[in-house]
Amino acid sequence: MVVVLQSDLRFGAVLRCNRALSDSRSVLWRPARIGVGPSTAMIGNGYAEKKKSNICTADELHYVAVSNSDWHLALWRYLPSSKGPKRNHPLLLLSGVGTNAVGYDLSPESSFARFMSIQGFDTWILEVRGAGLSMPGLESAEFRQPLNGSQSTIDSAVSADSKIRSVKVKSTKMISKYEESQSESKLLESVSRLSERLSGFLIEGQRSVKPQFFDFQERLSTSLQDFRNELDLLVKNDWDFDHYLEEDVPAVMEYIRTQSKTKDDKLLAIGHSMGGILLYAMLSRYGSEGKDPGLVAVTTLASSLDYTSSKSSLKLLLPLADPIQALKVPVVPIGALIAAIHPFATRPPYVLSWLNPLISAEDMMHPGLFDKLCLNNFCSVPSKLLLQLKTAFQEGGLCDRSGTFFYKHHLGKSRVPVLALAGDQDLICPPEAVYETVKLIPEHLVRYKVLGEPGGPHYAHYDLVGGRLAVDQVYPCIIEFLARHDMC
Repeated sequence: MVVVLQSDLRFGAVLRCNRALSDSRSVLWRPARIGVGPSTAMIGNGYAEKKKSNICTADELHYVAVSNSDWHLALWRYLPSSKGPKRNHPLLLLSGVGTNAVGYDLSPESSFARFMSIQGFDTWILEVRGAGLSMPGLESAEFRQPLNGSQSTIDSAVSADSKIRSVKVKSTKMISKYEESQSESKLLESVSRLSERLSGFLIEGQRSVKPQFFDFQERLSTSLQDFRNELDLLVKNDWDFDHYLEEDVPAVMEYIRTQSKTKDDKLLAIGHSMGGILLYAMLSRYGSEGKDPGLVAVTTLASSLDYTSSKSSLKLLLPLADPIQALKVPVVPIGALIAAIHPFATRPPYVLSWLNPLISAEDMMHPGLFDKLCLNNFCSVPSKLLLQLKTAFQEGGLCDRSGTFFYKHHLGKSRVPVLALAGDQDLICPPEAVYETVKLIPEHLVRYKVLGEPGGPHYAHYDLVGGRLAVDQVYPCIIEFLARHDMC
């Protein structure tokens, strides 16, 4: 385990750091590589850095090792305010598919995580493997070589009497490097072909705006070249939903328990989108086994185990599953695609403006914060993960990788209280999809609420977390629910 601490960080400094990030809207978010070098000090079986990543706006940045893998998961920690109420349990926040911690701490004026810490909760945001600052092989991160690293210095330290051997070694390595480069080129070509299909799908019906379409292709090409720098990491470390459920979440929950030292070793948890699906799946899995999941209460935001009865806009993307499998694409560059698309959705002539409501309803986010969310909150996603999540749109709902365990079938066996919130104009997870899961939970254990009014304001997929009215209309509802169960 690695923990990056900044114990003297003050709330004002956090605000300044957040504000600086909110102003850097034109810069794409990139996972930072934090090296562990001579300046680090050992603490138990982990490390402590004197200075945390400049990307992280939390009070502390922790790293948790995952058993049976080389992954170290990033945990953003927001310490409870001394002026807030005394809470008995720490709070874990889980994000959506292909997103990092930024969405929970977008700016000083729109920070769900900071708000919860001010309310007295010891708040932690998990970045699952492949997202944000999480990374494999943390101890050797600073020695990671670029994909096209040069072999020109292989012979520099070889003595004369071993020159023949060194030439053989060099030739072998160059051949290996060439084969690796060829493999990477094929993978990038497959990803590019998939991306072109997706972009063509998005642009369909808008091709009359030819100059803008060509600009889009140029931006997409640039974004994919940036994506190539992360391709080796994603190809060699592919994973699915069950890896998150069975390995990542349990590892960080155990770590948080040791850090927070609660009397009953339990946590509170909130999950947005896929984060909520993870919580439902955990309750289902533990319920089927008659075990305690270690959760006092959970809140899900725009989440469901079964989308078959809804008109979710994600159904329009299901045909893309076939080319993903046919092209053997290991990863889908969602972050690169959104970054390339974003200017055409938010600026004249608004070729792709129809995509904006998928994220936020009209007038629910400041344009600058919307830009920051789109350019900084999304990551690349392994195809295995997307293909498993696809089962949520099929008969029986989401199932495990074996296709034999359907999570919705066992959710009613859980005894953990649930608050399920939905947005009235959520096109990704409509209220009817949320209710499809809610109705499976014993009535005395669940509360269900749809945010939004017929005449407005309205709530789309992200607005439950960071919409401008969330602090007044959403957060109090969550606080009341969690506080009530926190006292039990």
